[in-house]
Amino acid sequence: MSEEGKSNVRAVERALDLLLCFTIRSEWAMGELAEQTGLHKSTVHRMLATLEDKGFVSRDRLTERYRLGLRVWELSANMPQTDDPGIISLPEMERLRDTLGETVSLYIRDGGERIRIQAVQSNQAVRRVAPVGARLPLYVGASSKVLIAFESPGKREELLRESTWPESIDRNQFRRMMSEIRASGYATSFEEREAGAAAVAAPVYNRAGILIAALSVSGPSNRLTMDAMGEYVPAIMEAARRIGALLR
Repeated sequence: MSEEGKSNVRAVERALDLLLCFTIRSEWAMGELAEQTGLHKSTVHRMLATLEDKGFVSRDRLTERYRLGLRVWELSANMPQTDDPGIISLPEMERLRDTLGETVSLYIRDGGERIRIQAVQSNQAVRRVAPVGARLPLYVGASSKVLIAFESPGKREELLRESTWPESIDRNQFRRMMSEIRASGYATSFEEREAGAAAVAAPVYNRAGILIAALSVSGPSNRLTMDAMGEYVPAIMEAARRIGALLR
């Protein structure tokens, strides 16, 4: 191989090394990337400028920090594992966690229960820990409400007649709540399943418009107040839309 060819290969390797840094965390300063990769800052600057120009990274003009760009999501949409929402959702969930500072979870429905198939934990000292694989009842919690409210009418009614629900639940009142959730586009819970915990969730639809999952942000109720959850809704719904756009 010629010296020019070797130089081109090294340039590609360096660019890939920079992109692979985003598998560790979702946001980097240029100096941090230089330290992480062992490359000179001038080299990192040139590489990032090219990657940004091609859409593979984006730069926050206020903080001068870099994130993965939309071109990465376009590539991932054609990967075979795009049918797995847990894999596809992770970068967007990390972005949402970094934006809001709280734990982000993704739930799917399995019969009369919901399962947490992906979670990104908050970096705050006091946080809501969400173990992946946990099974939770479908009659309580923000994500449960979303997974019922946005189902088809027939399936929704079938779930509302689930015999395992506690007798204390008023089904007609629950139906009215489902209508309100569909009208607002999201659901909240405040110390419903666990004292001191709160959550807000939005539906995730795939490209065909089919409900796939519920995207949830949860945290301590003294921090995740009803007002705070209301402020977080636009970011959560946008993240849910972005995730859904990648699912077939």
